[in-house]
Amino acid sequence: MAFDFLVPVDDRLIAHCELLPAQALGNKIHKHTQRKGLPVLANASFAIIGVNESRNAFEKKTETLDLFEVRRQLYKLMMGNWSNTIVDLGDINEGEAVADTYFVVKEIVAELIEEDVVAIIIGATQDITYPSYRAFDGLRSMVNLVSVDSRFDFGDADELISSHSYLSKIITDKPNNLFNFSNVGYQSYFCAQEEIDLMEHLFFDAYRLGEISANITLAEPILRNAHIVSIDLRSIKASEISMSENFSPNGFNGKEICSIARYAGISDKVNVFGIYEGENTPQSFQLTAQIIWYFIEGHNYRVKESPLVKSEDFTKFIVPTDDEDLIFHKSNLTNRWWVEVPTILSSHNKSNIPALLSCMEQDYFDACNQIIPERWFKAYKKGFN
Repeated sequence: MAFDFLVPVDDRLIAHCELLPAQALGNKIHKHTQRKGLPVLANASFAIIGVNESRNAFEKKTETLDLFEVRRQLYKLMMGNWSNTIVDLGDINEGEAVADTYFVVKEIVAELIEEDVVAIIIGATQDITYPSYRAFDGLRSMVNLVSVDSRFDFGDADELISSHSYLSKIITDKPNNLFNFSNVGYQSYFCAQEEIDLMEHLFFDAYRLGEISANITLAEPILRNAHIVSIDLRSIKASEISMSENFSPNGFNGKEICSIARYAGISDKVNVFGIYEGENTPQSFQLTAQIIWYFIEGHNYRVKESPLVKSEDFTKFIVPTDDEDLIFHKSNLTNRWWVEVPTILSSHNKSNIPALLSCMEQDYFDACNQIIPERWFKAYKKGFN
């Protein structure tokens, strides 16, 4: 069983928790310990997993990610006004081969998805996103992935897989469950024009750093449809997290990345939330812990709602355009917006129910001015489902 490969939380951390206030997360999280074994998953909302696999790092790691310190910072934070149960399953160490580590990650994440437990992964390198994606095999026919990253991570055609090329493997490997990929925060000087063209050709979504930083709320509808959220900490500016040469002077600040994490938590579709490429610095440990805190905080405010399920809780707007009518729905409870997308798939099933794409109020105003939202157009071309 894959859970047998999990290494318990360090006993020093268990002792450290005894010195913390009763309200600290360290005293609220149910931990995998040497003495008590694995915590029960029943009724758990989150499962924290450390993955110390870095052999496929693009920039080779000179030291192992200090998961002890990440946890120490997380355990020190105070519990919010949450009703969620959090478990810490411990760590997955390197297997005999990288494929062995991937297999364990895939099996454990798949089990958590089936148990309706959100996996929070703290990984050394972002290629761990690949086995997390493969965990959906047989569970979901289509998966939406959002990556918060300064690069697209397509890599070279002849490159097997690394932290800079895992996306190519996700796109090309069978079974191909990827429906949509969205990049949040790419920086143009790190991305070849061919990569940008490929994103357009595949009808994927890409948002530049400046665009998101100027209006952080743009990230919310993107994350609302995500099943996997993968954060590369190198998307954060060096002064916020690390002085390593692997980090750029430009990037998100701490407040922005925590807002993005909170939006990810609010989404009722996110099953896997991964944070990768951290450095062994005090700022990196603290910010990783705070990102996790904000993700859990967002989850506490999740509202499961759909205009197609309970239409009386929504206001419907029909906007005539030159090509066809766009139908928008606004939630009377959360003020969130959706737009209907006709699909080829819906015309071939008995229900003939249109697909829903999360959007912003501005998309409605743009449609009123005969400006078709770009995300709607891409979803329409792709046969959104």
